[in-house]
Amino acid sequence: MIFNYLTNLSLLVQYYWMADPNFSWIYLLIFLAIPLARIIPRFIARRKMQNKPTQQGEFDPRFGEFRSPQMETKREIKEENLTKDMIVLRELNRGVKTFESIQKNTRMDGKELDSILADLERDGLLKVVQKQGMLGPKVELYPTDKGFRKFYS
Repeated sequence: MIFNYLTNLSLLVQYYWMADPNFSWIYLLIFLAIPLARIIPRFIARRKMQNKPTQQGEFDPRFGEFRSPQMETKREIKEENLTKDMIVLRELNRGVKTFESIQKNTRMDGKELDSILADLERDGLLKVVQKQGMLGPKVELYPTDKGFRKFYS
């Protein structure tokens, strides 16, 4: 494939070299060298990938898993021991900011979730921020430091 391309390229260069004495063939060479500069490295990489055997750990489900020392020291929180307040705090600490997302992730009723969020805000575990979005006002929920500490204690 590349050999044929290079052969055709050399024929074109020879043709333009002989036909035009003012060196306009150099433009043809430049405009053909740019695609070649992208094709040749891809071709070489493809050849290397075909000859390279796969690594043993590549298909292990834990391949590439990274656990920092901080993650090792945190205790694992069991799902069955969490109250509904703690489930909502968990979602907030994971970065979920909207009421709809929390409701979707926790599968709670809207009224129940509203009362839990009001209790968390009253206790100072949650901060409500109202922003002006392009489509109207937007309400975002953020855990406070107190809420973070309560969830991880």
